Amino acid sequence: MIPLRDSNRPETVPFVTITLIIFNFIIWLYEVSLGRVAEPFIVQYGLIPLRFVLAYRLEGGIWDNAIVPMFASLFMHGGWLHIIGNMWFLWIFGDNVEDRLGHFRYLLFYILCGIGASLFQVIANPGSRVPTVGASGAISGVLGAYLVSFPHARILTLVMIFFFEVPAHFFLIFWFLFQFLSGASEVGVPQDTGGVAYWAHIGGFIIGVILVWIFPKRTRRDHSFVDDRPHVIIYRRW
Repeated sequence: MIPLRDSNRPETVPFVTITLIIFNFIIWLYEVSLGRVAEPFIVQYGLIPLRFVLAYRLEGGIWDNAIVPMFASLFMHGGWLHIIGNMWFLWIFGDNVEDRLGHFRYLLFYILCGIGASLFQVIANPGSRVPTVGASGAISGVLGAYLVSFPHARILTLVMIFFFEVPAHFFLIFWFLFQFLSGASEVGVPQDTGGVAYWAHIGGFIIGVILVWIFPKRTRRDHSFVDDRPHVIIYRRW
């Protein structure tokens, strides 16, 4: 299922979402420009679960083998379809979550979801030597937040050659179940040949659901509560 658009229109310009999309594409184009040198770059800055687990014993320590890759890998991708798919989901769902949380809190939320997603992937497959890269863990957190915040929004969805408008809760729960079943099918199977980091998706989604309840919501203007003095606007929380 491919989401094409949602029925929500944010009140504010989602400049954090736009900036994240631009930055991800800049990093991707830099990867492409490296040519044959791209693989060492990905190995150096991608999150490798085994290297993360043994970080304190390796040269460079925790900083080079765990902390830097944990952040850097959130902005790296493995192919054109990978980055286009991720950025499309971020564009569809990110603007409303940013509008709900406010710009700064949304950026913090995004990064925390990405870190949590990476940790889920490490825990699920600690012996893997394959670099994990991509924004999908953080974006999964955005999807979880959207489910909690806008469950009744409508999502125009492309399924094969057919178009359907479905409730957001249906689309996102179906998406999560697919990730969970795919991840569960790989439990105990060594993953040293690459593939989809399903547990990063699962972890990011769960963390997004939790954090959106914890984070304070943006105070917004509600013109339905304007009193007799036209210049006075009463503020309320979401």
